[in-house]
Amino acid sequence: MLKKFNEICEYFSVTRDGLRKIQLKNPDFPKPIKLGDTKQAPVYFDMKEIEAWVESKKAARDEVTA
Repeated sequence: MLKKFNEICEYFSVTRDGLRKIQLKNPDFPKPIKLGDTKQAPVYFDMKEIEAWVESKKAARDEVTA
């Protein structure tokens, strides 16, 4: 399922700038999907990729604490 940029911001409880910082800090963060060629074209994220990324972060955290 595709989610809009703002919906992903809500998912992480961050601002748009906060989500951009997460993207810059984590090169493995899922890449957005842009539907269209214009600058104003909507940007979406695949929710399955987002959830998998979160799970990988949780697994890495658990390895450190174990």
